[in-house]
Amino acid sequence: MKIALVSDAWAPQTNGVVKTLTMTVAGLEALGHEVRVFHPGLYRTLPCPGYAEIRLALLPYRKLAAALDNFAPDTVHIATEGSLGLAARRWCLRRGLQFTTSYHTQFPEYLRARLPIPLSVSYAYLRRFHGSAARTMVATPSMQRQLQQRGFRNLVRWSRGVDVTLFKPTPTPMPMPDLPRPIALYLGRVSVEKNIEAFLSLDLPGSKVVVGDGPARAVLEARYPQARFLGYRFGEELAGIVAAADVFVFPSRTDTFGLVLLEAMACGVPVAAYPVTGPIDVVRQGLTGVLDEDLQAATLAALKLDRKACRAQALENTWELATRQFLSHLAWTRDGVEAPAGLTADAA
Repeated sequence: MKIALVSDAWAPQTNGVVKTLTMTVAGLEALGHEVRVFHPGLYRTLPCPGYAEIRLALLPYRKLAAALDNFAPDTVHIATEGSLGLAARRWCLRRGLQFTTSYHTQFPEYLRARLPIPLSVSYAYLRRFHGSAARTMVATPSMQRQLQQRGFRNLVRWSRGVDVTLFKPTPTPMPMPDLPRPIALYLGRVSVEKNIEAFLSLDLPGSKVVVGDGPARAVLEARYPQARFLGYRFGEELAGIVAAADVFVFPSRTDTFGLVLLEAMACGVPVAAYPVTGPIDVVRQGLTGVLDEDLQAATLAALKLDRKACRAQALENTWELATRQFLSHLAWTRDGVEAPAGLTADAA
């Protein structure tokens, strides 16, 4: 099948959305499907206000419409709600074609962290955007319930996976052997919506390490000089750093899933987080992590958990399973085309 994937988030961005989509594309191609990704790198762009590393396509409709007409996809999936997502939605609606969308990011909460925009306004826009889709894919049951309460419909679940051959327990030491133990690690974007200061301000024994980059790094690095900021790390180096940690602290209150939670667990590292959307669906309380409104208490308790249990849970989450689940939800646009075999549409 010919699958068009439209996303405002793509390489060289480094985040969970891009990781999810790249792994899904690889999985779809491994199953024999032809996938074409329409991303900002194919268009003129401008920097996203307040987040310069994210580029937004500038007036992409004509070029995107011509490319989609030429590709003639059997199905269209719109992954994001930015300028490319809007253009793809417009193309589908003008041609009377079904399409699917996915809800990766709690943009209303992200926007409110930066600007005084009421949640009601942002959610009204998102309801309209996703309301025309045949199905909207969400990562977790709690995210599905939250959106249903805000009036979203046609929601189905599309879970996530982890590369357990890359992220695994390893004796590789942390690249800074002078760090006192225990090591508490944060991995992800360094931006205001990630609530990293809640982690950095904790009174913990040992060391705090931050892996990742973003617009808040300079401020946080100056404010918390005792923490080690490593910037971006990738591949085996990243996996080694994660595996060398004693606890993974996830302070975000706005993530829809948190791929890094699975990556930490795959390395045998227990998680400490708030009991919010994302962690409450991914972490097994008291077994692979501790969820508590007192993040310090959660972190100290998580240090006592069995690392083997963390690895065992991660092994249950494969990208192949997640890709087949995604495939089962797609809306096929041509007459006579049937959805390929996969999980049922209401599978978790």
